[in-house]
Amino acid sequence: MTYIFLGLLIFCAHLFNAWFSSRRIPDVLLLMGIGIIAGPVTGWISPDSMKDIGPVLASLTLLFILFDSGTDMRLDTVRKYWSGVVQVTFLSFMISMVTTTITGITLMGLTWQTSLILGAMVSGTAAAIVIPLVRQMRVSDKTRVTLTLESAISGMMCIVITLVLIEGFKLGNINVGSLIGRVLASILMAAIIGIVGGIVWSSIMERVRKLQNSMFMTPAFVFVIYGVTELLGYSGAIASLAFGLVLGNPSYFEMSFLHKLKFGKTTPLMESEKSFFKEFVFILKTYFFVYIGLCIPFHDVWALIYGGILAAILFAVRFILIAVVGRENTPNDRLIVSMMIPKGLVSAVLASIPEQLNIAAGCIIIHHATFIKQITYSVIFFSIVFCSLLVLATRNRLMKGNQELADAPPSSM
Repeated sequence: MTYIFLGLLIFCAHLFNAWFSSRRIPDVLLLMGIGIIAGPVTGWISPDSMKDIGPVLASLTLLFILFDSGTDMRLDTVRKYWSGVVQVTFLSFMISMVTTTITGITLMGLTWQTSLILGAMVSGTAAAIVIPLVRQMRVSDKTRVTLTLESAISGMMCIVITLVLIEGFKLGNINVGSLIGRVLASILMAAIIGIVGGIVWSSIMERVRKLQNSMFMTPAFVFVIYGVTELLGYSGAIASLAFGLVLGNPSYFEMSFLHKLKFGKTTPLMESEKSFFKEFVFILKTYFFVYIGLCIPFHDVWALIYGGILAAILFAVRFILIAVVGRENTPNDRLIVSMMIPKGLVSAVLASIPEQLNIAAGCIIIHHATFIKQITYSVIFFSIVFCSLLVLATRNRLMKGNQELADAPPSSM
């Protein structure tokens, strides 16, 4: 039965993807619905049966989506819009964190420490959700780069800030300077590892292709880059994105000294390789969204209510922020950036840490740890639902705006 379900799931995913293309219905929402039906509604699949493979599946989905997205980016576009990315990412994260902290204290009755940790967990965006949705929509290069980089950077910020806050509250001291330093170090060092790995791999790729059945060698090297970066305590997601960026822009990273070390020229990916990676990402994405649906805590009504309210507040705050800081962008760009704040893998993984710490310590280190976990899963669920419904509700406006943009005469600038 399990194998039949897995096989049918891939067929359904392709049908949903085709349906989205024709009617602009988010396949993310439909896939998550399958998980909800298979898990919480019918009980065919228990979330506990996925507790070992689920996190691995989620990590694979994240690293390959970011890698694949990096290969599609143009470096000159990234350089052009970098300042805007930084502004949106850090402002959105900090405002979301403050908003969540206030909501946790006033609405949920949580302590300020617990509310702050909850805010750190849910203030980022999910690359595994944002990137597939953006790819299924017609967006400008600026919007695509902004949302992709924001999802990678904010996910890393969630991890670092949450862990530092937990550690600081346990010790009774939080060093803000150290916190900022760890965030910047994680971004910089992860990017360096990814770039160096990408340059080396791109230089030997022509030789690798001569090996038999070598198509999966590049994904295998992505595993290595991600694993080494995580082992060193930095962001494997950022490293995967940087690695893909190098392979997508090899001419920018040509190093003459490598030729003296018997390395070849930096080589771009072939179209057959890109197609293979995209199909692999598609399969991982399909199973990941079904897994998210399996994990929604429908048994805890108050967690669902609080999670829904918090998700709605975060969307409202995001719309206000983008309206203020994105006034120079087109209405369509502002609309898309405003609604692309779904939560996912990173939030789900971090949600379990306080509970695990309490169990390991044999006492309560962080109050309401289990409740935080349920609220976080609820926020993930509602943020994906709200994002998908907003995409569906605004599809006609977005299509009209894009058509007007395409029909407009070339600018004289």
